[in-house]
Amino acid sequence: MTGKKSPGNPLHAHAVLRPLVFKGRGAISNHSGRFDHLQHADIDDGWSNLEQDLAPLATEVLIDSTRSIINWVKSPDIPFDRSINPYRGCEHGCIYCFARPTHTYLGLSAGLDFESRILVKPDAARLLRKELSNKNYRCAPMAMGTNTDPYQPLERQQQLTRQILQVLAEFKHPVSIVTKAAMVERDIDILSEMAREGLAQVFISVTTLSNQISRTLEPRAAAPQRRLETIRRLHAAGIPVGVMTAPVIPVLTDPEMEEILAAAHDAGAASAGYVLLRLPLEVAPLFEEWLQHHYPLKASHVMSIIRQSRGGQNNQSEFHERMRGKGIFADMIRQRFKLATKKLGLNQRNLEMNAGLFRPPGKPEQIGLFD
Repeated sequence: MTGKKSPGNPLHAHAVLRPLVFKGRGAISNHSGRFDHLQHADIDDGWSNLEQDLAPLATEVLIDSTRSIINWVKSPDIPFDRSINPYRGCEHGCIYCFARPTHTYLGLSAGLDFESRILVKPDAARLLRKELSNKNYRCAPMAMGTNTDPYQPLERQQQLTRQILQVLAEFKHPVSIVTKAAMVERDIDILSEMAREGLAQVFISVTTLSNQISRTLEPRAAAPQRRLETIRRLHAAGIPVGVMTAPVIPVLTDPEMEEILAAAHDAGAASAGYVLLRLPLEVAPLFEEWLQHHYPLKASHVMSIIRQSRGGQNNQSEFHERMRGKGIFADMIRQRFKLATKKLGLNQRNLEMNAGLFRPPGKPEQIGLFD
């Protein structure tokens, strides 16, 4: 039952809040976003059993009729200036996902709506072809997976990411992908061809090696060992592959950093990166709810260190600090990462993506003056 927060609403006088624990979902609530003038939350009114299992929450597919597909980025702490997101929302359900608040701009919740009401962009490939063909377009590496995962479960049916890669390959446009899905292996045929010309690299995000933690932290993503296997297969196919230990969650996953880096290196990763947990806007209460439900004995300790690393707040939005944090714990993570990557030989060379081959189909090759 849904109660609305308004004066004199009798439901809120004696309502019993009930966690919405759906199998395969990360969030345990679906509160309204910050732009809604009325706030709503699911409650139990006494007619149902609090211990009763909830029916599975089905994914609803919505159409995003966007008129452009390339997102232009201006940020001094991000190593790219353009990206593509074929999906809005993500079925992986990672409770820490910093993209969750984007759903509130649509009048949806950053909670369960974000992972069960997914907007797809069916015209993505066509729009990309049009934008890359613009005479004023200047090529630089395209990023995918920076907001929501391009290989989330819906990709099996939608095939949007594969269609985008086919266009990028046709235009000889470099692309860098971040994912936590084994489904990227499906596109090894395209990515390996692109990699031979310096046009593709993939980063696999590995947050934890514990199946128990991963099962609720990122419920519909590939299991940790499966992600390591994906690194092996990409490496064997000649595709430059790295690992992202992101996000690093104090107390819960940070003790695993060195083990994750070593396992990824053994699987074939040549580079690595990390991001300290970020909790912008609606993500902070969602993450705290999740902690209290799944790890109640660690919750206060985790949040205490997060705030110590974020200037006393749940989050920092300042450039150059939002990815790494500050303070004793953040400095310790920085030093541990630096020492571990040096010991393993990770990040020894910077892979330069090749933007010089870019050529829209039909554009003639440049001929030398005396050829």
